[in-house]
Amino acid sequence: MNILFVGDVVGPRAVQWLAERLPELRAEHAADLVVVDAENSAPDAMGMTVASVERLLDAGADVVTAGNHAFDGAEVEATLAHERVLRPLNIGAEAPGRGVITLAVAGEDVRVLVLADRHAMDDSPPHARVALGAYQAWEALPPGPTTIVEMHALSVMAKQGLAYALDGHVAAVLGTHTHEPTIGVHLLPGGTAHVTEVGMTGPRGGPQGLDPRPVVARVRGLPPDQRPPIRPADGEIVLAAILLEIENGLTRALRRL
Repeated sequence: MNILFVGDVVGPRAVQWLAERLPELRAEHAADLVVVDAENSAPDAMGMTVASVERLLDAGADVVTAGNHAFDGAEVEATLAHERVLRPLNIGAEAPGRGVITLAVAGEDVRVLVLADRHAMDDSPPHARVALGAYQAWEALPPGPTTIVEMHALSVMAKQGLAYALDGHVAAVLGTHTHEPTIGVHLLPGGTAHVTEVGMTGPRGGPQGLDPRPVVARVRGLPPDQRPPIRPADGEIVLAAILLEIENGLTRALRRL
């Protein structure tokens, strides 16, 4: 079984760029399942819209995931109500949406879940902050099938520590949130794939795929009413994605695309 995981999609141009290429990517790499983190796909790169989610699903994504930005924007309730959209599992129980899904893939069940560390969720609404440790949330799940874990975290140790804690129990622990891809892709001794940061699918030309002007204004200490609005950068779109080859619930090979 081949699973393609695509890192944070930043802005509508990146949504369109990826949507145009997903059918070819699926075919070229014989992907049985495609998971796309789209938490930055809204016009201002902060949150999701129903249109961006549906565009990616229509193009061939099977699951759309999100972390802290799942709770940004005007369409939070609508996007998180979609049965193929995930937000972190280990946040407050009263938060809308779901954190785990199981799908039939290539004749077997595959479970996808999103976990987060508290630092990544600190700016979320109070009901959407981390309420349970990532490992404890996974441990509370019933025994399940082949499992892909997205770890949406600011802390490198949180991502790497969870991967080692789950080694041999899940097929992959893939890190998201910081957008800057890490070089190493690791196959741990027990058969769990780990990438500390998958990276972003979005435009070059600014920090984390954003127009640098509002970021620079914030760094320089300008008050919010004097900063330009946040928006995606204008550079070329780059792809950050991981291809997993999975057998008997564990990974036998992985690589970046």
